[in-house]
Amino acid sequence: MNGEQLVPLKDGGESKPLKKQSSFGSDKGLSTSERGQEDTLEYRIDTKNDEGKTISLWHDINVNHIDTDGNETEYLNFVCEIPKFTRKKYEIATDEEFTPIKQDEKKGKLREFKKGDIFFNYGCLPQTWEDPTFIHPDAEGCRGDNDPVDVCEIGARIIQPGKVRPVKVLGVLMMIDEGEADWKVITIDADDKWAPFVNDIDDVEKEMPGMLDAIREWYRTYKIPDGKPPNTFGLGERFMDKTYAKSIVDECHHAWKELISGEKHRKIDGEDEEVKKLVRKLSRNSLFELAPDLDVHPEAHPEDFEDGALEF
Repeated sequence: MNGEQLVPLKDGGESKPLKKQSSFGSDKGLSTSERGQEDTLEYRIDTKNDEGKTISLWHDINVNHIDTDGNETEYLNFVCEIPKFTRKKYEIATDEEFTPIKQDEKKGKLREFKKGDIFFNYGCLPQTWEDPTFIHPDAEGCRGDNDPVDVCEIGARIIQPGKVRPVKVLGVLMMIDEGEADWKVITIDADDKWAPFVNDIDDVEKEMPGMLDAIREWYRTYKIPDGKPPNTFGLGERFMDKTYAKSIVDECHHAWKELISGEKHRKIDGEDEEVKKLVRKLSRNSLFELAPDLDVHPEAHPEDFEDGALEF
């Protein structure tokens, strides 16, 4: 995303353009830094640009990979959260300033995969959002899970948390996770030695027999050690092809645009209060990411602006 976004005004008047610096098309000039002690609730992984400024892995990385000449490539950008052969459940903190990576927690305890180490790199696509107000026709009547789109990267490289890599989209699996639609996009690192040989989902089974079944079974069973039932899948448990996968990515990129522009917030009157609360929270935080200095847009300030909350 480049250029301007629209600031929704509190009084319901005409939206006005809000400037945002250009998003990053690759990992060039980006670095990660750590805050807090690892294995604590306070631990965070931040991403900084070459000027030392903190950026958002969710909002400031372009979903499409851009090469060094400034040209859009066939690849997408993948943000790694959990490296392969590890089990700590790291994730982008979508509701925190600059959306750093943190270790997920439940009831004050840090989460790990009790099933054991994951065998692929796991993360998400930036500038995407699974809209909790939207029910995809193939999602068994389930709404989006309110997160960026998940990615399974099946290459040989171990990618560290917070790193951004160009990936080739191969297909997608429709998982139902506790009543929510949770798409899993299958990809491979553009520089992986197998990348020239796998261009669509059928190629994965041909070149890496058993890989797709293993991924599906991982997701089916990984919550069982927590005392939960197996996850289920839509579309007859099939992995859909690259074309279908890219349609899901496009749909979720559009949903992200509506979220960060405030447009989605203006459309949620008919939703239940829980969904409204989710959208409001992310929409507020997203506007702050888009405007590090909102003093240049006083028309967007609510009465409690100094408290860090945007009331639309």
